[in-house]
Amino acid sequence: MTIKIGLAGNPNCGKTTMFNELTGSSQYVGNWPGVTVEKKGGKLKGNKDVEIVDLPGIYSLSPYTLEEVVTRNFMINDKPDAVINIVDASNIERNLYLTTQILELGIPTVIALNMMDVVEKNGDKIDIDKLSKTLGCPVVETSALKGTGVSAAAKKAIEIAKSKNKPDFELNFSKEAKSAFQEIEKIITKSIPHDGIETSWLAIKLFERDENIIKKLNISKSILDEIETIIQKYEAELDDDSESIVTGDRYAFIGDVASKSIRKNRKGNETTSDKIDKIVTNRFLALPIFVATMYIVYYIAIKVGTIGTDWINDTLFGDIITNSASNLMASANVADWLQGLVKEGIISGVGTVIGFIPQIMLLFLFLAILEDCGYMARVAFIMDRVFRKFGLSGKSFIPMLISSGCGVPGIMATRTMENDRDRKITIMVTTFIPCSAKLPVIALIAGALFSGASWVAPTAYFLGIIMIIISSIILKKTKLFAGEPSPFVMELPQYHIPAAKGVLMHMWDRVKAFLVKASTIILVSCILVWFLQSFNWSLAPVDAENSILASIGNVIAPIFKPIGFGNWQSAVATVTGLVAKENLVGTLGVLFNIKDAAEDTPALITQTAAMFTAASGFAFVAFNMLCAPCFASIGAIRREMGSWRWTWITLGFQTFTAYLVALIINQVGSFIIGKGSLIGAAASVLLTVIVIGIAISTGKNYREKEVKAELSYTK
Repeated sequence: MTIKIGLAGNPNCGKTTMFNELTGSSQYVGNWPGVTVEKKGGKLKGNKDVEIVDLPGIYSLSPYTLEEVVTRNFMINDKPDAVINIVDASNIERNLYLTTQILELGIPTVIALNMMDVVEKNGDKIDIDKLSKTLGCPVVETSALKGTGVSAAAKKAIEIAKSKNKPDFELNFSKEAKSAFQEIEKIITKSIPHDGIETSWLAIKLFERDENIIKKLNISKSILDEIETIIQKYEAELDDDSESIVTGDRYAFIGDVASKSIRKNRKGNETTSDKIDKIVTNRFLALPIFVATMYIVYYIAIKVGTIGTDWINDTLFGDIITNSASNLMASANVADWLQGLVKEGIISGVGTVIGFIPQIMLLFLFLAILEDCGYMARVAFIMDRVFRKFGLSGKSFIPMLISSGCGVPGIMATRTMENDRDRKITIMVTTFIPCSAKLPVIALIAGALFSGASWVAPTAYFLGIIMIIISSIILKKTKLFAGEPSPFVMELPQYHIPAAKGVLMHMWDRVKAFLVKASTIILVSCILVWFLQSFNWSLAPVDAENSILASIGNVIAPIFKPIGFGNWQSAVATVTGLVAKENLVGTLGVLFNIKDAAEDTPALITQTAAMFTAASGFAFVAFNMLCAPCFASIGAIRREMGSWRWTWITLGFQTFTAYLVALIINQVGSFIIGKGSLIGAAASVLLTVIVIGIAISTGKNYREKEVKAELSYTK
């Protein structure tokens, strides 16, 4: 018989590290039934009869975010045999809020008091026995980062799952609140089928007017009216709303537990994290430090990663694989066209993309380190100050941060945002951040037109952030998105040295996704591009200039001429980039018949430099960075937006924005370097101003109508 154990806890409590430690490589990823929130599960190492389910990180079981709903539904519908509640011991008061709600569900629970190494370092003391007795369940000291206590927590969870020992827990609510719960519980017991769910917990949820629970229990109007009468009676008696009554009593209980079980080190109240935060979250230093950090990350990823890239392209694909394939096919008398497909289509196209793996691995490695040590949580806090001024919540920056690795999980991360307007805006702008797939394009243009200058990649990154801010300002002033941003609440974890195992697993997961894409989508795209550029419409072999691809490219090329790349090769490469952004470099390598092309391959640099000026080259980067993302991200947008209408609005907005930005960069940049006209530069700026003005005016007119309607209604 399989034992199912859920892992629950606040974000940044070490839950994922513990999950990785418990399951090792036996993990699977999927979606929860009926929703698109990702779930992770795996078998316990050494015991295949125990399934571990990693639940979304949440702060409470209130149904405000999709993650909270998913976790709560898992608890009450799937009925796990036990729950391991991971609690950040260095911030125990905040974490126990969720703990009290989990314990009220009556599921056998073990509390894993995590990050105990931080507590000990701070000189604090926690009375484990007293805490366990107060909460009515086992408490185990752990440090997921160091791997200590994790097995003991799992062993205890299995033990209580088999014995079905429910927590002996009762929160000390006020006398009035207890009376209200008791009256509602009598109604539940007498009149409402509750499918084995703890009636005491249901009574609290109904007292809070929890709509999801009301809907689940299918309560009749007459019973709801009876319950509402009870709620209003005690709200009047306590002079507060029901949710605030429950929340206040919870925090009063938690404060009492903390005062009796925790002894703080009064000598050194200021921790190392506090000292670091005085610098990295400083009002004036925070942004410069962030800019410098990202500059260093991109500089190392591109410069140092080039060493590995050169070996993969010049030695592995350039000599070993290509020569081996040539000799093998020659000895087998393989047809010339098939040899061309293998060498020029598959090896050249896919090899070009694979060559960027060292750079991408370094990028992911540094991002994983920054995330795991706690710095990225500070970045979200820092950016909230900036974003709030432009009508967005700091929560918007978290998906954007994730998008620097891949747009798909970045788009999916918007689910944690409660405000629907903020969520939609974030989806529309989050892929403006250059993801790893866009790094090869940036590196190619940097090498071809800017002598490999180290400022190109960071400039592209911060162009993305600037466009996010500008676009958000404009969108917030339009008819569709007017309104206040949602509040930003986020726990700042203690700084700690990242665990090598966790960082490497995080990096490998992302690199593996890149390799899967290279071996599927990019492979097919390269074969298709090779075929289209090798044959004409009569399927006769021709040179690239007379091919099917050239004829298609010549039709669409004029669209891109004002933004600086009106030749058919760059137009075709841009279109194939919609399949996967990595395709851009691979496509150019195939079109120019360059084997194993990389950003520093002389032949590719020469061909690319011949197509662009400095202005049009950077416009090429800007357009492909900001326009509609790859097919995988488009699919994620469709799932998260919930309709094709909003998907097309998003793709149209992104592509039109990219075109306007590229237009200004090319026209103004060309004028500055002496290769363009003042008329073209002025016209591009004027067109952009007119478009922005029209968008803002529609929102202004809409709000004026709303105000007039409200005044008319008041009168």
